[in-house]
Amino acid sequence: MSLSFPNTSRSYDSDRHRIRFWGHDNAMEVSFFLEENAIFALYPETRPMEAAILEAFDAARDKIIAVASRTYRPREHRSFYTLTADQFSGAR
Repeated sequence: MSLSFPNTSRSYDSDRHRIRFWGHDNAMEVSFFLEENAIFALYPETRPMEAAILEAFDAARDKIIAVASRTYRPREHRSFYTLTADQFSGAR
Protein backbone atom coordinates (compact mmCIF):
# COMPACT_ATOMS: atom_id res chain seq x y z
CA MET A 1 0.00 0.00 0.00
CA SER A 2 1.35 3.35 -1.01
CA LEU A 3 -1.28 6.02 -0.42
CA SER A 4 -0.21 9.42 -1.70
CA PHE A 5 -1.85 12.79 -2.17
CA PRO A 6 -0.18 14.30 -5.25
CA ASN A 7 -3.25 16.29 -6.24
CA THR A 8 -3.87 19.31 -4.02
CA SER A 9 -7.39 19.78 -5.41
CA ARG A 10 -10.21 19.97 -2.90
CA SER A 11 -13.79 21.14 -3.14
CA TYR A 12 -16.42 22.27 -0.67
CA ASP A 13 -19.89 20.71 -0.63
CA SER A 14 -22.10 23.29 1.07
CA ASP A 15 -25.16 21.00 1.03
CA ARG A 16 -23.39 18.26 2.97
CA HIS A 17 -21.03 20.56 4.91
CA ARG A 18 -17.84 18.77 3.95
CA ILE A 19 -14.67 19.10 1.91
CA ARG A 20 -13.79 16.49 -0.66
CA PHE A 21 -10.21 15.60 -1.54
CA TRP A 22 -8.48 12.68 -3.19
CA GLY A 23 -5.61 10.33 -2.60
CA HIS A 24 -4.08 7.67 -4.82
CA ASP A 25 -3.07 4.12 -4.08
CA ASN A 26 -1.04 3.33 -7.16
CA ALA A 27 -3.53 3.81 -10.04
CA MET A 28 -6.63 3.74 -7.83
CA GLU A 29 -8.18 7.07 -6.82
CA VAL A 30 -9.48 7.19 -3.24
CA SER A 31 -12.10 9.78 -2.23
CA PHE A 32 -12.05 11.39 1.19
CA PHE A 33 -14.53 13.73 2.83
CA LEU A 34 -13.67 15.97 5.76
CA GLU A 35 -16.67 17.12 7.75
CA GLU A 36 -16.57 20.88 8.15
CA ASN A 37 -16.93 20.56 11.93
CA ALA A 38 -13.41 19.09 11.90
CA ILE A 39 -12.14 22.36 10.38
CA PHE A 40 -13.97 24.33 13.07
CA ALA A 41 -12.43 22.07 15.72
CA LEU A 42 -8.93 22.67 14.33
CA TYR A 43 -9.47 26.38 13.68
CA PRO A 44 -12.42 27.69 15.73
CA GLU A 45 -11.93 31.18 14.32
CA THR A 46 -12.81 29.97 10.79
CA ARG A 47 -15.79 31.82 9.34
CA PRO A 48 -18.55 29.57 7.96
CA MET A 49 -17.88 30.58 4.35
CA GLU A 50 -16.52 28.43 1.55
CA ALA A 51 -13.35 30.46 0.99
CA ALA A 52 -12.50 30.53 4.71
CA ILE A 53 -13.18 26.81 5.14
CA LEU A 54 -10.97 25.91 2.17
CA GLU A 55 -8.24 28.23 3.45
CA ALA A 56 -8.35 26.46 6.84
CA PHE A 57 -8.23 23.10 5.04
CA ASP A 58 -5.09 24.21 3.21
CA ALA A 59 -3.51 25.35 6.47
CA ALA A 60 -4.27 22.00 8.11
CA ARG A 61 -3.49 19.87 5.04
CA ASP A 62 -0.57 18.00 6.64
CA LYS A 63 -2.69 17.03 9.67
CA ILE A 64 -5.61 16.06 7.46
CA ILE A 65 -3.42 13.93 5.20
CA ALA A 66 -1.91 12.20 8.25
CA VAL A 67 -5.37 11.28 9.57
CA ALA A 68 -6.54 10.20 6.11
CA SER A 69 -3.49 7.96 5.76
CA ARG A 70 -4.14 6.32 9.15
CA THR A 71 -7.83 5.83 8.26
CA TYR A 72 -7.28 4.29 4.84
CA ARG A 73 -7.69 0.50 4.60
CA PRO A 74 -6.76 -0.74 1.12
CA ARG A 75 -8.30 -4.18 1.51
CA GLU A 76 -11.74 -2.76 2.35
CA HIS A 77 -12.27 -1.35 -1.17
CA ARG A 78 -14.49 1.43 0.15
CA SER A 79 -15.78 4.03 -2.28
CA PHE A 80 -14.91 6.85 0.15
CA TYR A 81 -13.73 7.69 3.66
CA THR A 82 -15.24 10.35 5.91
CA LEU A 83 -13.03 12.10 8.45
CA THR A 84 -14.69 13.61 11.51
CA ALA A 85 -13.72 16.11 14.21
CA ASP A 86 -13.19 13.27 16.73
CA GLN A 87 -10.26 12.03 14.67
CA PHE A 88 -8.45 15.35 15.18
CA SER A 89 -8.58 15.56 18.97
CA GLY A 90 -5.47 17.32 20.12
CA ALA A 91 -4.22 17.84 16.55
CA ARG A 92 -4.20 21.62 16.65
